[in-house]
Amino acid sequence: MRIIGGRWKRSLLPVLEAEGLRPTPDRVRETLFNWLGQDLAGMTCLDLFAGSGALGFEAASRGAAAVTMVEANPRVAKQLRDNQYKLDAAQVRVIQADAFVAAAQMQAGGFDVVFLDPPFAEDWIGPALEHAARLTRPGGVVYVESDKALLVGADAPVPASLEIIRQARAGAVHFHLLQHRASNGAG
Repeated sequence: MRIIGGRWKRSLLPVLEAEGLRPTPDRVRETLFNWLGQDLAGMTCLDLFAGSGALGFEAASRGAAAVTMVEANPRVAKQLRDNQYKLDAAQVRVIQADAFVAAAQMQAGGFDVVFLDPPFAEDWIGPALEHAARLTRPGGVVYVESDKALLVGADAPVPASLEIIRQARAGAVHFHLLQHRASNGAG
């Protein structure tokens, strides 16, 4: 995997072969970080299904103040820590845990950006979005990668507090940027 922008631009990081592990393609990451803006200085980010770490390391490379990566597979989590060490990425924290258990224990409204790229074989987008809606600050954003487009409507997994502001497709990958609607009262 190659980091495409920021401090570690062009750095190559090893990625383990593991079931369901599918690094976000360069083209998709390039579009995502064009949407987010190239400079994430001072932002706090959560990569809830870290896998290769492509999204989290890219955010850290572009100045994010803190990046939390959650990965359930112990071998993959170790590879993330090895890559963190290789890059001397002090702002990155790797948590080896089930994504939903870890998310349930995190403080509400603690993140500016939440990355969701769960295994396509699982039906986790709905529950992951519920956690992301709680964890994202009002005005913050949630990135979702899926094998199908997110739909808004009564049977859609998109919580009312999130609004799809951008979406695109690259091959079989649908990717979306949702914004946490600022609300009156508790976000």
